[in-house]
Amino acid sequence: MYDVVIIGGGITGCSIARELSRYHLKVCVLEKEADLCCGTSKANSAIVHAGYDAKPGTLKAKLNVEGNVMYSRVCKELAVPFKRVGSVVVAFSEEEVADLKVLYERGLKNGVSEISIVNQEELRALEPNISTQAVAALYTKTAGIVCPFTLTIATAENAYTNGVNFFFNAEVKEVRVLAAHNGRFGFLLKTRVGSFESRYIVNAAGLYADLINQMIGGEPFSLIPRKGEYCIFDKDQGYLAKTVIFQVPTKMGKGILVSPTIDGNLLIGPTAQNIEDKQDTTTTEQGIQEIITGAKKSVPSFAMQKTITSFAGLRSVPNTEDFIISADKRVKGLVHAAGIESPGLTSVPAIAKMVREILEEEGLRCKRKRNFHPYRQPIIRFSELSPEKQRRLVRQNPNYGRVICRCETITEGEIIEAIQRPLGARDLDGVKRRTRAGMGRCQGGFCGPRVIEILARELKIPLNQVTKCGRASSVLDGKTKDSGLEEKGGWQ
Repeated sequence: MYDVVIIGGGITGCSIARELSRYHLKVCVLEKEADLCCGTSKANSAIVHAGYDAKPGTLKAKLNVEGNVMYSRVCKELAVPFKRVGSVVVAFSEEEVADLKVLYERGLKNGVSEISIVNQEELRALEPNISTQAVAALYTKTAGIVCPFTLTIATAENAYTNGVNFFFNAEVKEVRVLAAHNGRFGFLLKTRVGSFESRYIVNAAGLYADLINQMIGGEPFSLIPRKGEYCIFDKDQGYLAKTVIFQVPTKMGKGILVSPTIDGNLLIGPTAQNIEDKQDTTTTEQGIQEIITGAKKSVPSFAMQKTITSFAGLRSVPNTEDFIISADKRVKGLVHAAGIESPGLTSVPAIAKMVREILEEEGLRCKRKRNFHPYRQPIIRFSELSPEKQRRLVRQNPNYGRVICRCETITEGEIIEAIQRPLGARDLDGVKRRTRAGMGRCQGGFCGPRVIEILARELKIPLNQVTKCGRASSVLDGKTKDSGLEEKGGWQ
């Protein structure tokens, strides 16, 4: 019997797990995929928003500003790279300048600090490569950039080392509400990996939170998948944006942005298309052209031939037009953290705290641990070490002297560490998210086979059991039929 079962291993679920790990509670996270951060959390703009966009009085407005303030401490504790690069919302006409003033007033009402409207000359000083058509911008110093999968994995690692259990490939297939007895209540959850009993459920299932809610019998709400397509450029294009460059937002979102990434690349996107299929993360010619056209309006000089990859992510847009963070009115013990679209990534530290407070209001007794450890052991980044530290590390462990990913200078030692860490990598995408091996110019074309060999060796499994992203995604099919290659152990 768990005190709390959290459904969903994205940034929301993992942040709630870490918050609850501060207390004497028995908590677990059920994730339907083979690893953490496989849904919305892995494919978004990676922006820590300042908080001027959301309507005053909404949860989005409140939690965005609170979460932004908490980010510096959280990322320091978890050894996650985070930069407050600031953001600009660019106006291209006097009519749009009026829109900036509305956002400025909204930001003040929401409690955003260090916010101002800058003229064309001031904007060009901030962003030398901005379009000559830009006439003014809303500038906020507190906006920042982070790596969403590094943050999710680090948050989960810390929750795990503080006592939270994680179960993967654990898609929830059925939930039974247990009969109340002496004022107590609970749930029986049936998954692919077994059954779990819990006093409380936190529904942080991302795009599928409405289906989980329906399964349990909670008060109805719906989530619309909204697809956003992006392009990532080589690091030699990263200089083109110093801040996060937005355009005046529309009813569909914050529009096409141009942004540096935490690792030095250039990111443009996203589109905003409501779809029906919760698994459709395909990119399209039309979508890519839309983001290119939109991004060139802000920064005309990026080179499309420097594109490394394109991808699409899905956001869960709630019918309530606000985050759904509340105790369910129909089912005692069910708490929702759903509809966490933008600015969800920014808000998660505050969302986690709010969910814990709701659970306490619902009767969960939270007694603080004296031995809670908020810090996560930093992961070694070989390429960021000084030459002397690199030499010393290689002498201690020769695996750090073998570069596997040439594009990002990722060593075998880093890949082994990623596999051996708490909640370590079990597939190619898991290694990629933890180390960046495969995220460079060749997108894994060179390092992929070597990463497969390392995974097979460290996990003690055959090569053809190594997957890209969990079940039904094996990279290798079997040994080649050619007798000469078969004798050498050739694979196809």
